[in-house]
Amino acid sequence: MADHSTAAAAGRRQHVAIEIEPAASDSSLVTSILQQMETVSSLHSICRASPTRRESSKKSYTPQKVAIGPYHRDGATAAEPLRPMEDHKWRYVHALLGRRTDLEASLNDCVSALRELEQRSRACYAGDDVDLPAGDEFVKVMFLDGCFIIELFLKYSTKVLRRRNDPIFAVPGMLYELRCDLALLENQIPLFVLQRLFQVVPIPKQCANLSLAELAFRFFKNMIPGDTLSHREKFTQEGNHLLDLICHCLLPTLPRLPSSKSHKHLRSVTDLHSSGIKIKRAKTENLLDVKFVNGILRIPPIEVHQHTELLLRNLIALEQCSNVHGTVHHVTSYVVLVASLIESERDVKFLRQRGILTSYDDDDNGVGKLFGKLCEEVELKESYYDGLCERVNGHRGKNLRALKKKLKRRRNNGSRPTLRLVMLFTVLVLLIAIVGTLFSVLTFVHRHI
Repeated sequence: MADHSTAAAAGRRQHVAIEIEPAASDSSLVTSILQQMETVSSLHSICRASPTRRESSKKSYTPQKVAIGPYHRDGATAAEPLRPMEDHKWRYVHALLGRRTDLEASLNDCVSALRELEQRSRACYAGDDVDLPAGDEFVKVMFLDGCFIIELFLKYSTKVLRRRNDPIFAVPGMLYELRCDLALLENQIPLFVLQRLFQVVPIPKQCANLSLAELAFRFFKNMIPGDTLSHREKFTQEGNHLLDLICHCLLPTLPRLPSSKSHKHLRSVTDLHSSGIKIKRAKTENLLDVKFVNGILRIPPIEVHQHTELLLRNLIALEQCSNVHGTVHHVTSYVVLVASLIESERDVKFLRQRGILTSYDDDDNGVGKLFGKLCEEVELKESYYDGLCERVNGHRGKNLRALKKKLKRRRNNGSRPTLRLVMLFTVLVLLIAIVGTLFSVLTFVHRHI
């Protein structure tokens, strides 16, 4: 009986594995679906700033030294200062591909890789009015600009790769301007283009252990406000382009507080301080990690540099024209919050005194107006800081009510000592009058006896 049961159990456990080879049509379908997913994920990720934004600060959205991508390439949009850099680009491309003995083979690898990405790359540029270069010219733009950026990052990271008297590194201020240009929304190429080129171009042995993300981070790190270590970790994440990588660095690490309704604004820091709320510098340097706990509003250090307005304007424009990082616009929410906290020079001085705000100059009025200007033409349906603002405003209301009660008690308590003093004074006057009268009577009696 036992043998029969064991045999039956063994029979139940036996099974046949059938390996099914995917049909050729399935394989092509999978490839098609993947391509569609990749295209949609990066669709219209590189767009133009709105006309109203450009009118308010055209220089903040227009490259000054180098054109990257198709928007500022040719025709009426091509500015004279951008043309000299085109020759430098070709020199950098030759330096990059020339590290391989067979330069033509390197070139073929690059072109073949970019051909495969052409349609996906075109889909990244937004708007029906965008006049992209046709066919080979578009691939040429991606090739030239992509190779230039990679070689620029390599030379920046490793000094021995630079040629003597290289104008990009020898001319004072040139690197600063290039860094600003490469952070412009309208001056981008897709990140996947850079990543693919980085896989096929010859990388010098000095940089063999460096990823594209690490090279890009080294180039931009002086431009990104906040803690360098946390930025390096965030810079490895996927993004649509270089500006998007910078945006990733600034994303808050604190969980978003729930709110019952929209609260986009706070009172100024001096008003909040007057109402009993303490304002302190946060220990964290993550710019957007503003928090409110136990009546204390902790604000991470705010550093205002020459490039601050340009960077924030382009990050806001990026959030406003796309759906990056969900529906909540983190950088826009932060700028609106800070603008509400800084209403006057008095607020700027208040923040300076507490080590919360520093700037490259001492123009308190200019710093105060900066965040207000950044909020112009901003559309913010919901703020990341709605919950924080709700708690601060609620706490402020409690403080005001408590302050009124305290003042009332002081007035009531203060009236009692005053009444006592009046009564004491009255008694003294009466005593003096009685003593005076008694003294007069005694004097009169003494004279007539």
